[in-house]
Parts: sequence; C-alpha cells; structure tokens
Amino acid sequence: MDHAVVIGASIAGLLSAAALHRRFAQVTVLDRDALPAVDAHRRGAGQSRHAHGLLARGSETMDELLPGLSAELVAQGAIRGDLQDRARHVHAGRRLARGHSGLTGLLVSRPLLEGQVRRRVSALPGVRVLAERTVTGLLTRAGSVTGVRLASGEAIPADLVVDASGRGSRTPFWLGELGCRPPREERVAIDLRYATREFRRRDDHLAGDLVAVVAPTPEVPRAGVALALEDERWVVTLAAYGEDPPFAPADFAAYAATLTAPDLHHLITAAEPLGEPRAYHTPAAIRRRYERLTSFPGGLLVTGDAVCAFNPLYGQGMTVAAMEARALLDPDLGAAAFFRRIAAVVDTPWELTVGADLRMPVGDGRMPAKARLIGAYLDRYHAAAAHDAELTRRFLRVTNLYDPPQSLMSPPALLRVLRSGAQRAVPVPA
Repeated sequence: MDHAVVIGASIAGLLSAAALHRRFAQVTVLDRDALPAVDAHRRGAGQSRHAHGLLARGSETMDELLPGLSAELVAQGAIRGDLQDRARHVHAGRRLARGHSGLTGLLVSRPLLEGQVRRRVSALPGVRVLAERTVTGLLTRAGSVTGVRLASGEAIPADLVVDASGRGSRTPFWLGELGCRPPREERVAIDLRYATREFRRRDDHLAGDLVAVVAPTPEVPRAGVALALEDERWVVTLAAYGEDPPFAPADFAAYAATLTAPDLHHLITAAEPLGEPRAYHTPAAIRRRYERLTSFPGGLLVTGDAVCAFNPLYGQGMTVAAMEARALLDPDLGAAAFFRRIAAVVDTPWELTVGADLRMPVGDGRMPAKARLIGAYLDRYHAAAAHDAELTRRFLRVTNLYDPPQSLMSPPALLRVLRSGAQRAVPVPA
C-alpha cells in the first residue's frame, strides 16, 4: 500500500503514524495547530497543563511502537519508578498497602512526551507531519474514502485515512454526508472541573515518593493527584464533580485539606509555587460505538478520543491511544475488524471509569443495581488492600490495563478480601 493520511498530530495520531509507517510507503499526519518547535504546550491539547497519567501499559506499548522512547525521555528528565513502591494511592478513603508491583511508571509532562514522540515519528522514513492543515472533508469514490480535502482547497489522495482528531471529530457528520448512519453515542455526564498548579520539587517532599493519588468518593466527590516531573517540578491537580476548585494559593491548599487524605495538603503547604494556575472542564465522557455499525465506508478508520473520550481523572486516554495504534499493525485493516479490536481495548477502561462516575453526585442520579453492588465490593476490597500489598498489586494491574476488572473478584482475591477483616480497617489518618 502506498499512502496513509492521519488527521491529528496529538498522541493518538502520532502513534497511529508510527504503526502505519510499517505498512505504507508514505504516511502524512495533518494537524490544524501550529506545532511548537520546542517542547511547549499546544493549543489543541487543552489538558496539557494539567497532570497527565501515562500508565505502565501505555509506556510499554509506546516502546513497542517507537523502540527506546522511554529511555530517551528519561535521558531528558522523565522519571521512572514502581507504581506501588514509590506511590501513594488512596481509594475509598484508604491508603493502599505498599509493595513491589512490577509495574514501572513513567512520569513525564505532556509537552515533553508529545514533543519527543513527534520528533521520533517525524524522523521515520516516509512520514511527514504537517502543521496548520485543517481537514474539512473526505474524498470519496464508489462509497469508499480515497483521501481528504483541506480548508485551503487542496486535495490529498490516500489509500487509508485515520481520524485521530479527538472528541471534536467530524467523522459522524461526514458519514451522514456519505449517506451512512453515524455511530450511536454514549454520553455520561460528569461535569468534572480541574485546578492545577506547579511547585518546585525537593527530595524530602512526600518522603521521597513520586506520586500521590487521592480518589473521590460518593461522600467526598473531590480528588487530587501530585506527579513528579522533569526539571524538579511537581504538578498538582485538584478535581471536583460539579464545582470549581479554587486557584489562590491559600484556597488551593485549603481545598486539598478537604480530600479524604492529607498528603496533597501537606505537599502544597511545604512547596514553592511555580507559574500561574490553570483550569479545565470536562462536561461528559463520550463513547462512539463504531463497532456496532453494520456498514462503514472502506478506506476510513477512527481512533483515540474520536472513538472514546474518557473521564481524564483516571489517566487512561494516552494508554488506550497507544493500544489502539498497536491494533493498526494487525494484517486486517478492514473497518469492521479494526473497530472490534479497539472495542476490546476500550471496554475495560470504559467500564472502570463509568462505574466510578455513576457513584458520584452528577448526572441524573440513576445507578444500576449491578453498579451499586460492584461499588460496595470495591469499597470492601480497598479496605482490605489497606493492609494487603498483594490486593493493591492486583488493583494496580487492573487500573494499568493489564488485567480485566473481573480479576478483582477471582477466587484468590475474594478469599483475601473475606479473610482480611476489612470491615475493621481504619481510614487514612489526618
């Protein structure tokens, strides 16, 4: 095959190009933004100034697509560490037990990660990454997509077009123009609001830990995360459902004190602020069910947030994008087969995040009985994991997308939970 076009030069689009260059003589990536020459925030990546989680499965998959990428990022200041031994995880108000998970996290800012991925992809034989190119439509012939049309009027022919343009994807509209039915859209209202500040990092902060995550609960629908970054920085993001966390330093610290654990409050009050605070808002998580369409034009695929835009609080988007890009290596690039493959990738993180979001006081308030039962079990599980490092390890393997959620209810896991005396476990102390 000769030429593939990728719409969007974000993480999903760049990794798709990294996969496609093994299949096509030429790959052209088109982005409407002016792409920065240095590692800087990009207008089209609205969340880039906030905490970004790259799961262990994500960095592993990126290294498959771009061998040596993680080592290159570490050489530029990114930080590696075990996600259980060097991290604090608080779920259901319980600090989960320490241990060695075998899961290596890579802590890196979005600008550095995206910049290095873009440099690597741009250097691949036959790959072009073109900025300030807005795609306004598809070229078609006999019901198949044969390329794209730009706002300038230029037509770019292609054997395959991959839409990685994000949650604002125009593919549903373009399908309508072609006389095809658009995918059914599942939308979960979350009204998630962020406030983020950066701080100067010292070795004594958090007793040398690299990560602190405090998850929301139905009783306290507020969350926070602190990630160690390159250049001796912390990025601290506070999030809430249905309300705006404050920006001012004293108010930011006071808000952190209302979370179910004091770790972020202690860090914020001890660290020196850097730069200006930033806000972000995600009204809904969205999944477009392309895998359920009975007809779809040839020569077109969709990936990344254009298929499923998750609640960003759980840090799954970049990892899912990498796993979907890897699916482009499969010999069958037909739409039906591809959408089935990536639906299997999306199912687990979608189930995890939607189940958690349905417990929060947002949306219409309706929660299926199954979700209530699973939520109650997970509360018991987390209470047990507060003093059982193996249960913590199993939980992290699920949240890092190695194991399915059902593994938390396997007979060995159930036995450990039942034997734990979990109902006597105490919450995180102040």
